[in-house]
Amino acid sequence: MERLWLGLGALFGLGAVAMSAFVAHGTGALPAASVQALRDAVQMQGWHALVLVALGLWGRRAGLAGAAFAIGTLMFCGAVYAQRLAGIHLPQLAPVGGFVLMGGWLLLALRALRR
Repeated sequence: MERLWLGLGALFGLGAVAMSAFVAHGTGALPAASVQALRDAVQMQGWHALVLVALGLWGRRAGLAGAAFAIGTLMFCGAVYAQRLAGIHLPQLAPVGGFVLMGGWLLLALRALRR
């Protein structure tokens, strides 16, 4: 699983950098609120990319937290990107993704406290 978290973290990081460049240079026609929402999603993706890399380095102790971070990031950021860039509204996907991310942090905390 360590390699999976490292790989996903690297891909999420790559995506965050690419989306950051797009938001900085390719969103001139979008409303300010949409640009800010995209920036927030890029930031969320970047932080969770780093967490996944850290979990990959932490080893087997990561447990289910890595899955929660990966799935939650895809759900949350994916919903924001879809809505703000393509007008595709995915009801409740972002809030559920946010709860999954919070669950990942809780799982990580519980795992750390168990040792």
